[in-house]
Order: sequence, then C-alpha cells, then structure tokens
Amino acid sequence: MLLAVASLILLLIAVVHSYLGEKYILIRLFKRDNIPHLLGGDHFTKGTLRFCWHILSVCALGFAALLFTASPADTLLLLIIGSVFLLSALLALFFTKAKHLSWLAFGLISTICFIEALRG
Repeated sequence: MLLAVASLILLLIAVVHSYLGEKYILIRLFKRDNIPHLLGGDHFTKGTLRFCWHILSVCALGFAALLFTASPADTLLLLIIGSVFLLSALLALFFTKAKHLSWLAFGLISTICFIEALRG
C-alpha cells in the first residue's frame, strides 16, 4: 500500500512538474532575447532545455512504475530508490533553502522506500 502511495506521489510530481515548468518557467524563459545561441541559433538551446526539463518528468514516471510493481521483498531496489530520493530531498533543501517543496515529497518517498525495505 505504501509503495502505491509513493508511486502516486511521483505520478503527480511528473504531471505538475511538466505543466507548471512549461507554463511558468520555460515559456517565460524562451521569450527572452539573451538565450545562448548554440549550433547556429537559439532553437537548439531551447529544445535542449525543454528536453532536459521534461525528461525529469519521464524519469519520475519510471520511478513511479518501479515502485508500483515493487514489493517489500525487493530490498536492494527499494534501498537504491530511497537513497536517490533522500539525496534529491537534501539537494532541494540545500539549493532552494527549502523554498521548493519538492524536498517534502522526495523525503516522503525516501522514507516509504526505507520503511518497506526494512519490512522486506
């Protein structure tokens, strides 16, 4: 049950991250006239930034699928995923001074993974 909750949190993060990032960050950023020109123009730069932004959402969906199909017996997998999200929470805390609330979600996902790994 807890792994399904963690999976749902990641699903929501993926959708919200892509939507809000596109609406409030990428579109506004791309309206600027000082985007670096790589490979002859800013088209490549904008495409790369958009790809990098949305690939994080794809990765979140992948982690959601792994957690949804995992069981507490998948101890090593849960410890690895828990560690990834613990580090993600710590980085979000540090770099945004806790203003970006992803640290809460990542911390919760990490805690769920570690609890389920201990149960396994």
